Amino acid sequence: MIKDTAVQILLEHFSEGMVRTIVDALVEDEREECAKTAENISSYDRDEPEVSIAKAIRERGKDA
Repeated sequence: MIKDTAVQILLEHFSEGMVRTIVDALVEDEREECAKTAENISSYDRDEPEVSIAKAIRERGKDA
Protein backbone atom coordinates (compact mmCIF):
# COMPACT_ATOMS: atom_id res chain seq x y z
CA MET A 1 0.00 0.00 0.00
CA ILE A 2 1.51 3.33 -1.07
CA LYS A 3 0.37 5.31 1.98
CA ASP A 4 1.79 2.77 4.41
CA THR A 5 5.08 2.66 2.49
CA ALA A 6 5.36 6.45 2.51
CA VAL A 7 4.69 6.61 6.24
CA GLN A 8 7.28 3.89 6.88
CA ILE A 9 9.91 5.76 4.83
CA LEU A 10 9.16 8.97 6.72
CA LEU A 11 9.41 7.17 10.07
CA GLU A 12 12.88 5.95 9.08
CA HIS A 13 14.06 9.55 8.67
CA PHE A 14 11.90 11.63 11.01
CA SER A 15 10.37 11.39 14.47
CA GLU A 16 6.84 10.06 14.86
CA GLY A 17 5.62 13.55 15.83
CA MET A 18 7.09 15.05 12.66
CA VAL A 19 5.48 12.31 10.54
CA ARG A 20 2.10 12.97 12.18
CA THR A 21 2.49 16.68 11.43
CA ILE A 22 3.32 15.96 7.79
CA VAL A 23 0.42 13.52 7.38
CA ASP A 24 -2.01 15.93 9.05
CA ALA A 25 -0.89 18.74 6.72
CA LEU A 26 -1.32 16.53 3.66
CA VAL A 27 -4.79 15.45 4.77
CA GLU A 28 -5.82 19.07 5.33
CA ASP A 29 -4.48 20.10 1.91
CA GLU A 30 -6.36 17.27 0.23
CA ARG A 31 -9.57 18.17 2.07
CA GLU A 32 -9.26 21.79 0.94
CA GLU A 33 -8.61 20.80 -2.68
CA CYS A 34 -11.70 18.57 -2.64
CA ALA A 35 -13.76 21.43 -1.21
CA LYS A 36 -12.49 23.78 -3.95
CA THR A 37 -13.39 21.20 -6.58
CA ALA A 38 -16.91 20.92 -5.19
CA GLU A 39 -17.28 24.71 -5.06
CA ASN A 40 -16.11 25.10 -8.66
CA ILE A 41 -18.65 22.77 -10.19
CA SER A 42 -20.86 25.02 -12.28
CA SER A 43 -23.23 22.47 -13.79
CA TYR A 44 -24.51 19.24 -12.36
CA ASP A 45 -27.56 17.04 -12.28
CA ARG A 46 -29.86 18.72 -9.80
CA ASP A 47 -31.51 15.40 -8.91
CA GLU A 48 -28.20 13.83 -7.82
CA PRO A 49 -25.60 16.58 -7.26
CA GLU A 50 -23.39 14.37 -5.10
CA VAL A 51 -22.75 12.06 -8.06
CA SER A 52 -21.24 14.85 -10.15
CA ILE A 53 -19.32 16.28 -7.21
CA ALA A 54 -17.87 12.87 -6.37
CA LYS A 55 -16.90 12.33 -10.01
CA ALA A 56 -15.19 15.73 -10.19
CA ILE A 57 -13.22 14.99 -7.01
CA ARG A 58 -12.13 11.60 -8.34
CA GLU A 59 -11.09 13.11 -11.68
CA ARG A 60 -9.26 16.03 -10.03
CA GLY A 61 -5.85 14.40 -9.89
CA LYS A 62 -5.95 12.64 -13.26
CA ASP A 63 -4.78 15.72 -15.20
CA ALA A 64 -1.89 16.48 -12.87
